[in-house]
Amino acid sequence: MSEAEPAPASAPEAVAAAVLDALNATDSNGTEALNATVKFVATPEGTALAYGSLVFMALLPIFFGALRSVTCSKSKNASDMPETITSRDAARFPIIASCTLFGLYLFFKVFSQEYINLLLSVYFFVLGVLALSHTMSPLMSAIFPASFPNKQYQLLFTQGSGESKEEIVNYEFDTKNLVCLVISSVVGVWYLFKKHWIANNLFGLAFALNGVELLHLNNVSTGCILLGGLFVYDVFWVFGTNVMVTVAKSFEAPIKLVFPQDLLEKGLEASNFAMLGLGDIVIPGIFIALLLRFDVSLKKNSRTYFYSSFLAYIFGLGLTIFVMHTFKHAQPALLYLVPACVGFPVIVALLKGELTEMFRYEETSPEEAETKDDSSDSEKKDQ
Repeated sequence: MSEAEPAPASAPEAVAAAVLDALNATDSNGTEALNATVKFVATPEGTALAYGSLVFMALLPIFFGALRSVTCSKSKNASDMPETITSRDAARFPIIASCTLFGLYLFFKVFSQEYINLLLSVYFFVLGVLALSHTMSPLMSAIFPASFPNKQYQLLFTQGSGESKEEIVNYEFDTKNLVCLVISSVVGVWYLFKKHWIANNLFGLAFALNGVELLHLNNVSTGCILLGGLFVYDVFWVFGTNVMVTVAKSFEAPIKLVFPQDLLEKGLEASNFAMLGLGDIVIPGIFIALLLRFDVSLKKNSRTYFYSSFLAYIFGLGLTIFVMHTFKHAQPALLYLVPACVGFPVIVALLKGELTEMFRYEETSPEEAETKDDSSDSEKKDQ
């Protein structure tokens, strides 16, 4: 959902947008701002800067997350293994998201908002530190010189003993990862105590990039089922009820990107935010990342489907902002993003005569690929 109304200047830290069902949170796929008692009228320059910055920030995790998803799909490291979404998962996701959203609505109606948000702050502090650390890891590897004493560590938890011993956690990391963890913890403490919008955006970008990188659709049909289901979900909960609005007003967590519309007037202490929910980034983003991996599988040294869907996302998000400002009403962003992100690549595939090939593309996990390779090797030896 997208909303142009600014947040109250007296309590910017209380503003929350949408609910993301990634990393064990619910997906609200949208943007929301609170109605102010005294409305701030943003200047055209401030509005353009705010929404232009949000669009730019939304493109970063999609672009780089998609690139990293290609490497991730070939990784055999347990910490980098992608989570594959099947058609069954995709069909159930809007139902689960709806139940979670309504459950949060009831929670905020029954229990104190202050205590619920305190628990959420601690929960997202832990998740944010881990997500930001994982996001920074490749950058740190490039920055540190080869002479840096990079020691290897392993965190291993097992259950039972002898032959019945079972691994619960087996995580390998190094000194560079520890440096990332320390830096991420500093950002986490900053967010936990100050709720500053820059710290919020750092966590939000990390969540979005990790989501696009690690959540993999197994084929294009699954992507269409997921996007189609969330298209209906988003429209229903935005236009059909006040549940999403109520939760958005109460929910306090870094599950949105924000940018102040009064930055030019108040600087970093600005407090009237335009916002974009992470669901509007991650959900189309994992579909765009799938199309990039499909491009790679074609081995034609082109990224036609990736770029067409990427441009479609820019068009859809721009259209959302345009309609929102034209009608002065909150808009479910997936209403515009889903047709654009699915329609553009399908049209391109039709023009290139590759539509059947696109929908036949099936992605396998690293374990399945390794099993197939072992099977083919065995068959060759038998022959």
